[in-house]
Amino acid sequence: MDFKTLTAPKDGLCAIPADALLLVLASTSVPTTLPAPLAAAVQGVVAAGDLKLEPGRALYLHQVPGLKAARLVLAVCAPSAAPASWRKALGAGLALLKDGGARHVAVALVGAEPGDAHAEALAAVASEATYVYRHTKPSAPAASRLQRLSLVCDKAQAKALDAGLSRGLAIAEGVALARELANRPANHCTPTHLAAEARALARRHGRLTVEVLERKDAEKLGMGAFLAVAQASHQAPKFIVLRWQGAAKAKAPVVLVGKGITFDTGGVSLKPAPEMDEMKFDMGGAASVLGTFDAVARMGLAINLVGLVPTCENMPGGGAVKPGDVVTSLSGQTIEILNTDAEGRLILCDALTYAERFKPAAVIDIATLTGACVIALGHHRSGLFSSDDTLAAALLAAGEQGNDPAWRMPLDEAYDEALKSSFADMGNVGGRPGGAITAAKFLQRFAAKFDWAHLDIAGTAWKSGKEKGATGRPVPLLAHFLIERAG
Repeated sequence: MDFKTLTAPKDGLCAIPADALLLVLASTSVPTTLPAPLAAAVQGVVAAGDLKLEPGRALYLHQVPGLKAARLVLAVCAPSAAPASWRKALGAGLALLKDGGARHVAVALVGAEPGDAHAEALAAVASEATYVYRHTKPSAPAASRLQRLSLVCDKAQAKALDAGLSRGLAIAEGVALARELANRPANHCTPTHLAAEARALARRHGRLTVEVLERKDAEKLGMGAFLAVAQASHQAPKFIVLRWQGAAKAKAPVVLVGKGITFDTGGVSLKPAPEMDEMKFDMGGAASVLGTFDAVARMGLAINLVGLVPTCENMPGGGAVKPGDVVTSLSGQTIEILNTDAEGRLILCDALTYAERFKPAAVIDIATLTGACVIALGHHRSGLFSSDDTLAAALLAAGEQGNDPAWRMPLDEAYDEALKSSFADMGNVGGRPGGAITAAKFLQRFAAKFDWAHLDIAGTAWKSGKEKGATGRPVPLLAHFLIERAG
């Protein structure tokens, strides 16, 4: 989809040459600045009770007299035009247009001045509204006819708003990639497929390189925790290493580590059958790393970035790891596997140790790690754990900027007690109480040599029920963090 700014013609909003005009009203009353045909239309529907000037409301009108655009959608946001309200209004308005005949929609904000954050949000909302999964579903609805969205502005605003639209489109493309990968069923999106997608990204973006470590490479390195999870699957494990060189070579990189369990049965500690199909989403962390790299490359950020994606299946079988088995991680620390369904931390711990070789400025791991985090935070905020206050604050701020919020959780030393083992340096689980925290404490043992943060996205990476599907989170959070980091 094409996103650009559009300077209103001399005759104003009524003369805009588009198939549809989406008019966002930042007001609780009819704006006095509207040209006569639009003012009459708004006054008429408000008086008739067809539209209440309350945030989130929207109404479609056809062939309004005096309006060049054949379609008019009125959407309402808060008088402040705050980003969340603006997004809600855009979503409601585009929902009335996306399945129609309009190819070019002009969007105008009345009652407030649009900024680059509004422009970025327009690209994000439009991309989300028009995304349709069809890889294994030939009967999926036809793609939206929408091809172009224009944000109406004054000439003086155009440069800043075009930058916001460009940034928003880059992030939206990264989100769409993450959604597409996570939505594909596990017999399609295998570890081999993720490796192929990483290589395809490198072909698309010149400064991005990819290396894929095979099972024999992981064995040679001593990735005992990662390989323990993979040992019962017929699918070959992959350890994907991505590098984006956007700054001087001497500048320390940020490292993103994404959990890539392409299907999680729970192993011998088998999960219940209901909703087990959703365990194809257990590679949401890996998908978000690939999506973030896509966004970073599209924006050409002046930053050095490394992505580490340990990816495999967690399957039961005669060769599967068993509760009580002890494995040796890449760090040399031994782990008693008390629950084979706590496998994500096992593949991540070896990746965190591998990250040391890059002498990173910061390391962030992203994982659909614990159901306990869903119980704690629901589906609105990702769980954020960090050993560094400055890094945590930057990630929280980035989440707010990207409409992809997180919430910081504790890492008190007292939680370490739950991980004690009689037969190894640690157990891989610590019981149900504080399960998201003890999982983070486990990872922290492998992250002592750098500034580190952990994002538990088990509640935010996908939706269940009628709207089942991946969300692409936390690509917006990570992208904004890296934008700020790049300066």
